[in-house]
Amino acid sequence: MFESETYEMKIITNTSYIKSVSIAIQLFTERVTQYIIIVVYVLMGNQLTGAIVYSVTQVITSLLISICISFPLALSAVAEAKTSIYRLEEFLLLDEKDEVPKGLGPIKADRGLVKLENVHASWITKSIAETLSDITFQLPPGSFCCIIGNVGAGKSSILHLLLRELPLTSGKLQAEGTIAYASQEPWIFSSNIRSNILFGQPFEKDKYYKVVRACALQRDFELFPYGDKTMVGEKGASLSGGQRARINLARAVYRDADIYLLDDPLSAVDPHVSKHLMEKCIKEYLKNKTRILVTHQTQFLDQADFVLVLNNGKVEKFSKSSEISPQEFELIRQTNVIETTASTSASQMFKSILSIKSFNSAIEEEDHADEGHETQELIEKGSIGFDVYKEYFRSGTNAVGLVFEIILIIIAQVFCNSCDLWVTFWTNNVDKLQNKALSAERTTEVYPYNATESASSTTFSDYFLNITENAETSHFSNYSNLMTEATGIVTETNFIDNILIYFDAEHLTQPMYIQVHSFFLFSAIVLSLLRTVLFFRICMKASRILHKTMFSNVLQSRMRFFDITPSGRILNRFSNDMGIIDESLPLSTFQSIQTFGIGCGILIMVYLKSIYMIIPSIIFGFIIKWLRGSFLKAAQNLKRLETTAKAPVFSYVAASLDGLPTIRSANAEHMVAKEFDIKQDEHTSAYYMFLFTYQAFSFYLDVTSSAFLAILVIQFLLNPHALSGDVGLVLSQSLIVVIMLQLLTRNIADVANYMISVERVLQYTKLDKEGPFQSLSAYKPPVSWPEAGRIGFKSLYLRYDPEEEPILRNLNLEIQPGEKIGIVGRTGAGKSTLISALFRLAFTDGTIEIDGIDIAKIGLTDLRTKISIIPQEPTLFSETLRYNLDPFGKYEDDILWQALEAVELKKVVDSLGMNVSEGGSNFSVGQRQLICLARAIVRNNKILVMDEATANVDPQTDALIQKSIRENFKNCTVLTVAHRINTIIDSNKVIVMDAGQMKEFAHPHELLQDPNGFFTKMVQETGIEDKLRSKAELHYRNMLKS
Repeated sequence: MFESETYEMKIITNTSYIKSVSIAIQLFTERVTQYIIIVVYVLMGNQLTGAIVYSVTQVITSLLISICISFPLALSAVAEAKTSIYRLEEFLLLDEKDEVPKGLGPIKADRGLVKLENVHASWITKSIAETLSDITFQLPPGSFCCIIGNVGAGKSSILHLLLRELPLTSGKLQAEGTIAYASQEPWIFSSNIRSNILFGQPFEKDKYYKVVRACALQRDFELFPYGDKTMVGEKGASLSGGQRARINLARAVYRDADIYLLDDPLSAVDPHVSKHLMEKCIKEYLKNKTRILVTHQTQFLDQADFVLVLNNGKVEKFSKSSEISPQEFELIRQTNVIETTASTSASQMFKSILSIKSFNSAIEEEDHADEGHETQELIEKGSIGFDVYKEYFRSGTNAVGLVFEIILIIIAQVFCNSCDLWVTFWTNNVDKLQNKALSAERTTEVYPYNATESASSTTFSDYFLNITENAETSHFSNYSNLMTEATGIVTETNFIDNILIYFDAEHLTQPMYIQVHSFFLFSAIVLSLLRTVLFFRICMKASRILHKTMFSNVLQSRMRFFDITPSGRILNRFSNDMGIIDESLPLSTFQSIQTFGIGCGILIMVYLKSIYMIIPSIIFGFIIKWLRGSFLKAAQNLKRLETTAKAPVFSYVAASLDGLPTIRSANAEHMVAKEFDIKQDEHTSAYYMFLFTYQAFSFYLDVTSSAFLAILVIQFLLNPHALSGDVGLVLSQSLIVVIMLQLLTRNIADVANYMISVERVLQYTKLDKEGPFQSLSAYKPPVSWPEAGRIGFKSLYLRYDPEEEPILRNLNLEIQPGEKIGIVGRTGAGKSTLISALFRLAFTDGTIEIDGIDIAKIGLTDLRTKISIIPQEPTLFSETLRYNLDPFGKYEDDILWQALEAVELKKVVDSLGMNVSEGGSNFSVGQRQLICLARAIVRNNKILVMDEATANVDPQTDALIQKSIRENFKNCTVLTVAHRINTIIDSNKVIVMDAGQMKEFAHPHELLQDPNGFFTKMVQETGIEDKLRSKAELHYRNMLKS
């Protein structure tokens, strides 16, 4: 992650430096061009005059705006648009899914018929190894078929083929009627439970209640605070695995379809619920429908009409269950022994359950009843505080660096203005010499009034009356030689004359003028480039530090944060907000500083000539400040609303991509697209309102500026004593000041709005973190810790929030080194919560010791790196296989290959460098689980935790995992949260959890001696009680002998 971020920041930094140089060049391009023209003109033997300089300057300014500013901006915009269009084009030209009607053709008498003849299919076009090959079977309407097979056999691929998700390469496929689909990995979107079940279908009360009861959800609704109106969070974060599976199943069952494709929905529920789903839902509620069930629970095979056995993508056996002899069924059961216990995470369940309601009040309320609501995103209010600016620049540099940059900005601006002043001084001296020579030749007939009084007697009104007659001799024409442009060139002032009187105009030569001008220009160029590059360097460092800090804090946040925060919100901070901080904020901030410097330079020089300009400038400044304040109040809140409204768009797109097969099977593409449009429109409306507010602000600025200039003109027209030269100077400089103030106000407003992104990022840098991650030297465990693997729980209480009731209560037990411990219990018992306590994922009271060391006193890094875990949902990264086995590169390839061989994956993978797709999608669920087991074998820790690791794998893979654990972890302490009791029946001891408390703890054989015990009742529900009792007794006797 940090490597990718470093590469991205390298590109952004280089781009920023290019932009910074471009901005600096814009500042002195006009001066360099002016300098070249002046030098060439003078070296050609001409005298430099104000008329020549300022005429050229005006032309250069016009060209500068068009060629050096507008044209590059247009090229940049076109380049960005071109890139975006190409990316959209590349996406839109991807191969589209074949629009094969999902059984929606003309109604036929055999709706529900499924027929495959010599079907070959592959996920990859022109692939040598086919996913499915030579598949042939037929299911009549209303039949029930069970599909079984080992890992990677092609069970889920058959369902995807019927959904037209898996491309058909050859053969004939026929599926008549509509299709409903329940995916293997439950797809739950962020809404309430009822919306997840209905999924766009109309609410039919009687039908809805029947489906809820058939899917065994009534008890869960009783426990939820808002019944079926309870918000489930992103991906069903507040639900247990069993609850997600049943809601996912209920969605498919609620749809009135002809064919139901059920991808292993029974694997995540306990035996009692599994039996209920089979009898009440699949067999009874869907009795007249065609049902295809992928399952590993072979005890239900004799209830099916047909049994399909797959092996390596081929049909190994297909026949009616009535044609399978009892001996064959027994053989299948012996090789595929299956039974389950509760498969839920109490920790997840208790996160959302806050109160208890009766089933009737939970689901029989009308739509206007109270509903749960998604946790709202924190939105700041009011103006951006000074602390936000302080934190931003402090991330980029220290106080000394910031002061140095400010000084550099001031000095660079001084040299820029010095260039303009020197040109003015140069032309004024030339004009003085020329005027002195002309005055000796002029006669009084040419000027009937005293020449010394002319400069003070011609009024602004006189000028307007005689401008056409005296265009060549009017003093306004003379003053026009001294007018300036936006870079701050001003006319001669008495104050400046006093300073520059030491430069004798009669003794200064043209080379001297050029040399001084060259010095000022060169200094301005160097300092401008230096200050610009340094400023962008500070901003880029601030961006890197903020991103690194935010990323680190998110990774170290408590699990509670991820349970209540949709991924779209997190992605919004890392994408949209960081994008603004990386690109837009530095540019606008520097433009504000540069505009402020130019404006100050102009004002200072104008005030030296026309002190009375201070008063109207102050009035104008107060008006601008009031407009800016009014604008920012609305604009900042709209900007916060806009950035917040973008997060649901990200979340919805991610959720929709995860559930594409379900969406397509339900023909819900238009509904999903419509919902996306709604969320996108909410964001767009907020964004457009922000733009409209900005445009209104710009309009009011233009009106105010125009009014200000109009008042100045009227004032001079009504003043008969106003000098035309003063009027020209004041109006021209006032126009420049007005433009600069408008630009400055807009840029400052942009900076304030962009600072909202900094504010939002800073929120994530202050998240409540776990920790400490590193152990204090006094409590640092030995490198070889833990050597034995002894675990002790003493008076342990666990909460996911300090203000909530404890989920685990008064847990006391001792696990001896090397023991194999099974953990079982009903829904909400606290099995996975016990594991959470061991990894310190929540708030605990009491003591947990490993080899005599209190884990609360050591760092989380030292603790978690010493415990291996194989979770129920295997996590693989979009990297190489080597990286997934050894993320830190500590082990040799031989060790990695040995681990793969231990889990029988050595022949499956091509090399350690093979790429793993996102989420491990190029491996089956079982293979992903085996890769996680191989990762644990590589690390070879003394403690291994298996959190329902075999919940979604077939019996062969389950047996392989158990065998590998016995061989590779025989001297390790192994804690297994049991999903199948046969996997823990030969454990040294079993922990039976119920309602957050440990009810029983002993060897399975000892627990089975109590006919009323919790464990005994669970074994009785498996359907293979005798076999389990015999296995437990055998293991117990062998243990006693040893």
